[in-house]
Amino acid sequence: MDAPNIAPQRKKYDAIVVGSGITGGWAAKEFTEKGLDTLVLERGRNVTHGEDYVTEHKPSWEMDYQGQGNHQEFDEHYSRQSMAGPFNAYNKHFFVKDSKYPYAFDEEEPFLWVRGYHLGGRSITWGRQCYRWSDLDFTANAREGIAVDWPIRYDDIAPWYDYVEKFAGISGREEGLPHLPDGQFLPPMEMNAGEKEIKASLERAYDDRMMTIGRAAVLTESLPDQNRQACHYCGPCSRGCTAGAYFSSLSSTLPAARDTGNMTLKCDSIVHSVKYDAETGRASGVRVVDRTTQDTREYEGRIVFLCASALGSTKILLNSTSSRFPNGLANSSGTLGRGIMDHHFKVGASGIIPGLEDRYYHGNRPNGVYIPRFRNLNGQDPDVDFLRGYGYQGGAYREGWTRALSEDGFGTDLKNALRDPGQWRMNLYGFGETLPDEDNYVELDDETDEWGIPLLRTHVSLGNNEEAMREDMKQQAAEMLEAAGATEVEPYEQRYWPGEGIHEMGGARMGRDPETSVLNGHNQAHDVPNLFVTDGACMTSSACQNPSITYMALTARAVDYAVEEMKRDNL
Repeated sequence: MDAPNIAPQRKKYDAIVVGSGITGGWAAKEFTEKGLDTLVLERGRNVTHGEDYVTEHKPSWEMDYQGQGNHQEFDEHYSRQSMAGPFNAYNKHFFVKDSKYPYAFDEEEPFLWVRGYHLGGRSITWGRQCYRWSDLDFTANAREGIAVDWPIRYDDIAPWYDYVEKFAGISGREEGLPHLPDGQFLPPMEMNAGEKEIKASLERAYDDRMMTIGRAAVLTESLPDQNRQACHYCGPCSRGCTAGAYFSSLSSTLPAARDTGNMTLKCDSIVHSVKYDAETGRASGVRVVDRTTQDTREYEGRIVFLCASALGSTKILLNSTSSRFPNGLANSSGTLGRGIMDHHFKVGASGIIPGLEDRYYHGNRPNGVYIPRFRNLNGQDPDVDFLRGYGYQGGAYREGWTRALSEDGFGTDLKNALRDPGQWRMNLYGFGETLPDEDNYVELDDETDEWGIPLLRTHVSLGNNEEAMREDMKQQAAEMLEAAGATEVEPYEQRYWPGEGIHEMGGARMGRDPETSVLNGHNQAHDVPNLFVTDGACMTSSACQNPSITYMALTARAVDYAVEEMKRDNL
């Protein structure tokens, strides 16, 4: 992106979008393409697509510590970010420094808040998996009497899934599963020999389980109208993708918004709070603190879209207080900040795939395989003691020379043995649904950051339902691998903190009743009609699928609704 424009302070914009990540980028694109004069505010630094991917193809021998990172630096400045799977020495500049951007939690309830404060946000480092929800997910709360009912169903969002998938570029295979609807797919990536072997054996052993290639926001065909090229399997995705093969705000939605001439982009702009006009009952704009100078500014707008991430948007609303809303803007329900969820994972099994010694693979496929949910699809399964379900992600690979770290050997014989690939291995790890729980919440802390904004304090832990599910995730992964012919199968469960899935959701949930929810079925605040929240904060339940494609669809849908309401003078 070009250097951000300096936004005039007295101008009243048609729309203000807070955040430039996956949802902020989509809001910017949709508003500007509909002709609205749009201000996009990003709290972090400017990043230029391609130019600022400074380690994209940098080899390990050109990195300090051979690319392994300075662990003293990690401990001092990235003590929590470095716990996240995507974090490494090559992409640390796309993660915040915990020493500069702290948050608070109780030691009994540790929470991992993974953040990227820069233009494009976490759309640079995300995992790119895209799975639609179905009515199994949208009706779950109502069916089981948990939390509140979603105010939408699959038919409401299906056309918007179509819309965003066509632009983002989702590769995948149609499977005809009612609980995992097919989408607008580019050609699927190919499974390797080990995965094909496990897939065939698994589907012979079970009539209710199957394996498919991951559905990923990675191009298998170029999109020349977006200047994006098909993936060439180079590998270092989380360092940035100059080719634009994977979807990000920087490669896709923000350039589209910029090309309209209707976007003003302002980086280094930390939104302190949303301004509320008691006379009109509307949001009138936002208050901003300059990240570098600490100067304060105010911007006026007819519509405000919060797209600052689940916890980021919730924090802004909690800090937006007035005589009408002393506990946070649009919080007459008292539910703001509650019902925080994540996907729990780091549990599964691995095993050896016998044979296939003459088979290998080429490139670094930025994708894995997926086993869709099979638990509790048709009511409550009699052999489990938990609600909802989980899916598995994973993949097969051949062991490389690093297997020597766990094998006996020495000298020339060992070196010669390592010239050939090792055995085939298959790994399955589950992603499980977390139930919405009022006792999982965030609030503002008494301590403030260097910009005078209160820190966020988290209170989030796994419940009994999730703990029971994790046992089943581990057991079923092992049983499936054994049934598929794998040997030396080992189930595992690693340390997991809520938030570590980087799929945090909830805090300003959608619902039908203003007394029990913050937003309506169009992501519009019940209490403040020109205020919308379309990031993970809006989620009423978590399902077990990666949520980003749902955020995209909800955002495009909400913008369409907001613009039509503006035309009717309802906002």
